[in-house]
Amino acid sequence: MRPPSERAAPSRLVRFASPLALLAAMWLIRIADDVLPGSFTAFGLRSWDAAGLVGVVVGPLVHSGWPHLLANSAPFLILGWLVAVEGAARFWTVTAVVALVAGAGTWVVNAPGTVTVGASGLVFGYVGYIVARVFTTGRMAHRFAYAIVAVLVVAVYGGSVLTGVLPLRDGVSWQAHLFGAIGGVLAAVVLRRRGRPASS
Repeated sequence: MRPPSERAAPSRLVRFASPLALLAAMWLIRIADDVLPGSFTAFGLRSWDAAGLVGVVVGPLVHSGWPHLLANSAPFLILGWLVAVEGAARFWTVTAVVALVAGAGTWVVNAPGTVTVGASGLVFGYVGYIVARVFTTGRMAHRFAYAIVAVLVVAVYGGSVLTGVLPLRDGVSWQAHLFGAIGGVLAAVVLRRRGRPASS
C-alpha cells in the first residue's frame, strides 16, 4: 500500500490541472477562431434568444480577440487554482454554478440580441466564492485561512470587481460580472455543508 503522501500527489495534480485544462480549451478555441472560417462568437450567449442559451456553456470559453483572452487568462488561472485547492470536484461544481447563474442573469438582464462572450463572468464568480467562503466554512482554522486568501484577492482584484459590476464601460458586460459574482457567493452557500470532496 502506497504511503499517504504518494496517494495525495495524483489528487493534487488533478486539482490544479482542472483550471489549466479549461484555460487550454479557451486558447484552442481562440486559435481555431483565427484559422477557421466564420467566428465562434456566434456561439456566445445571445440574450432573449432561446437558441442563444447554448452560450451559457460555450460563451465563457469564447473570446472576442486575443487582447480579451489575454486579459482574462492570468486572473482565471490564479483564482481558479485558489478554488481548486479544495479539489477538482469542488472546482468544477463552482464553475458550473457560476456559469449557470452568470449566464441566466445576463440572458435576462441584457438587451435582447446582445451577444456576451468571455471568461470574466467565471473570474468574478471565483472572487465571489473565495470571499464568501470566509463566512460559509464552519471550522475556525479554515475560516482564518480563507480570510487571509480573501484579503489578498480583494487587495489585488477588489478595484476591478467594484468597477466591473457597474455599467461604466461600453462593450463590457457588467451583467456577466455581477451575476458571476452572485453565482460564486451562491456556490459557497450551497456547498457549505458538503466539506472537502474525499477524492478528486
